[in-house]
Amino acid sequence: MTIIEPNDSRYLSYVTGMNQRWRASPAKILLPGNTPEAVQCVQEAVTQGQRISVRAGGNCYQDFTSHNDVDVLIDVSDMDDITFDPHMQAIAIGAGATLSRTYEVLYRRWNVTLPGGPASGVGMGGHICGGGFGLLSRRYGLTVDHLHAIEIITVDKTGNAHAVVARRDPSCPNHDLWWAHAGGGGGQLGIVTKFWFRSPDAKENEPGKILPCPPPEVYLSVKVIPWEKLGKADFIRLMHNYGRWYETHQHADRPESSLAGYLVMYQQAQGFVALLTQMDASVSNAAAILAQYHSDIFEGIDGVAGFQRLSHLEAPRRLPWLKSVRLLGSNSPSLADPTLRGAYKSAYMRQNFPHEQAAALYQHLTADGFSNKNAMVMVLPYGGKVNTVKPDETALPQRDSVMKVLFQSLWADAQDDQQNLDWIRQIYSDTYADTGGVPVSNEITDGCFINYPDSDLGNPEFNTSGVTWAQLYFKHHYPKLQKIKAQWDPLNIFRHNQSVELPAT
Repeated sequence: MTIIEPNDSRYLSYVTGMNQRWRASPAKILLPGNTPEAVQCVQEAVTQGQRISVRAGGNCYQDFTSHNDVDVLIDVSDMDDITFDPHMQAIAIGAGATLSRTYEVLYRRWNVTLPGGPASGVGMGGHICGGGFGLLSRRYGLTVDHLHAIEIITVDKTGNAHAVVARRDPSCPNHDLWWAHAGGGGGQLGIVTKFWFRSPDAKENEPGKILPCPPPEVYLSVKVIPWEKLGKADFIRLMHNYGRWYETHQHADRPESSLAGYLVMYQQAQGFVALLTQMDASVSNAAAILAQYHSDIFEGIDGVAGFQRLSHLEAPRRLPWLKSVRLLGSNSPSLADPTLRGAYKSAYMRQNFPHEQAAALYQHLTADGFSNKNAMVMVLPYGGKVNTVKPDETALPQRDSVMKVLFQSLWADAQDDQQNLDWIRQIYSDTYADTGGVPVSNEITDGCFINYPDSDLGNPEFNTSGVTWAQLYFKHHYPKLQKIKAQWDPLNIFRHNQSVELPAT
């Protein structure tokens, strides 16, 4: 086990994650190399009455890991082995493995993958527990839809730490603990040290046949639209076209489920809006499907012929899947720059964007008085295979949405905190003004994504909906999560400022 204390030259590398707004000052940082060492870390901290925080990749948007009152930070990044477990008939992945390492190893050894996100440095420990998704999710579902089992360190009511295994199998006595980590978020019931993955419909036991195979090749395209050519009417039409396409093509059994595109609407200081799209090139008529997609997205927008001239990927490029993963994982400041401060907000979309929401987005993305090239609103593809899973099968209840929205602002200097926070709070509040400033669950929106946490959801100044942050994330699942919390973490050892609360006694 590695122990890092404040006088160690490595200390500063571990007290912050990707978001430089948050900094911890623990008495020590522990990097266990295996599960028994991790149990020892937890037990010693509990015995000494020390506050624990846990980290995998360090990419949490809020201060769940790097909070002010942490005494002992347990970093699981050394626990990153990836092996086939013949006893489980599943692929075991350590919680400290990053997404990039996971994709590389799964592909190289067995030609399989998980439908996770593009951010290469994100750790599996957080990504999986919140219900990670990515460009393959419309075809293959969420990462938790392939989660077979977890190994987790919990602390019982007597203060004893121990590791347990919880399986997807409903007959497993610890099944509820598995369920809570299949979309309920991490760091609030214990420390996951290992995940096992095997698709529920897998019939064979060879490692190359128990998880999805990635596409051999993909088409990757980036259409760039200068703001100077995109007036309000065209912007609203663009959003409507994008939303209509994903409403229309939300079915998992259609070839279009192999297409996924990000609509990245930068604040006007950046100068453009971008549409990044990936399409499985092995699908029949893939090029034609992609061409029709672009035609549908830009339908009726004036001057569209002059839009697409600023990107070297304007004409779709055909390249091996792994190369596209490497490119997307390293080609964005929001994913790869560890010097920035950030604020984030989210929404699930069940239907297309109402005119009022699109107009509010346009107003704030183009308003004078605020200028930040790294402020943006991203609309992300969803639906497809994700929505074939019943809402109660996992802790993630949003199973009929067709898009997600990520609001984010990134900046370098602490002196710019307030103006960036003001901007993102205002654009979010105005977008969802009809529902108390947040995307409550109704016919159009369906709450927020726990892996894009937002502490403002618990502040009545910014959330006037009367719907709690817990309901926005977990909906009707929250009481069950509280019950599981009472069983597995009765002393509330594992907590942060939006962790599941123990039920009232």
